[in-house]
Amino acid sequence: MAIYSTPNVKISGISACVPKNIAYNKDYKWISEKERKNLIKTIGVEKKHHIKKGTTTSDLCYVAADGLLKELGWERNEIDLLVFISQSRDYILPATSCILQERLGLSQTCMALDVDMGCSGYNYGLSVVSGMMTNGGVQKALLLTGDISSIGSYRDKTVYPLFGDAGTATAFEYKKGAPDIFFNLQTDGKGYKSIIIPDGGFRNLPTKKSFEYKSYGKGIIRTKGHVILDGIEVFNFSLREVAPNIKKLLKHTKKEIKDFDFFVFHQANYLMNNTIRRMLKISKDKFPYSLKKYGNTSSASIPLTIVTEIRKEAQTKKLKLLLAGFGVGLSWGSNIIETEKIVVPKIFIYEDYKEKHGIKKI
Repeated sequence: MAIYSTPNVKISGISACVPKNIAYNKDYKWISEKERKNLIKTIGVEKKHHIKKGTTTSDLCYVAADGLLKELGWERNEIDLLVFISQSRDYILPATSCILQERLGLSQTCMALDVDMGCSGYNYGLSVVSGMMTNGGVQKALLLTGDISSIGSYRDKTVYPLFGDAGTATAFEYKKGAPDIFFNLQTDGKGYKSIIIPDGGFRNLPTKKSFEYKSYGKGIIRTKGHVILDGIEVFNFSLREVAPNIKKLLKHTKKEIKDFDFFVFHQANYLMNNTIRRMLKISKDKFPYSLKKYGNTSSASIPLTIVTEIRKEAQTKKLKLLLAGFGVGLSWGSNIIETEKIVVPKIFIYEDYKEKHGIKKI
């Protein structure tokens, strides 16, 4: 069982970036008005931000990181490690983290690596970064997480209304004696087909047929290059696994629900998250949502929720947080972290930041 902790790592700041363009589910003409109303009520997404053609996840993460570094006042050559987590990277190769290292002006002594994870990506990313920092060899690090919704088909009612676009950055410092970060991380590859893009990798190389649209039921038209989401399977998996995972972490750390200021979960959908909340008997005031305004933003959803929903508390108080991510893989996990008056800039709007500061092109 992967329950463990990492000492001596402090979270210094968290930021997020979204594109300016907003898509409203009330305007989703692919389905009827009655379906739209029911869907909004069930998944909890009223609107989300979508990129324009030519913008990528790494662009959003670049702005989040660049803005956070400026707010922190860190020198670029101080960063020893950059980890980029996404399932919508720039290229199959090279690693997008290498591109971001140069683009952000980081030193050539900085390690850079990609991690191909989605819904639980932030939880796993915390593990990767803190594990590499815990002995002091890495003094400062950046964790960049995000995804974009263009991997889905507009004519797929099971996918399009749910997903939004975002990129985030989390800054870490080595600090002797910092509170431990705790982890309970799990995987079940038997469910890998529950959320999948069938074609485009090396298992199924893309062909002309990969881009042919086909109907898979009423309101579901997509290609094999689009993401497929088995909503019922993912819902059942989440209700079966997430609460027990968290309970085991609480038992291991001898903590109780009442000990935490907030529970920040991956923003899967409202029905799923609210059901898990009730299973764990977490009060609504400790369970923030960003779903309504930003949708499901995959690996960006946990830090995005911190930035948009509990920013004031994170900036001014010492907080004990329990984080949980679950989905594609199938993969899931929970963390316990403590923060104290960290730097949390207001959410960056990609186009506004680009106009004000300029962005180095690739």
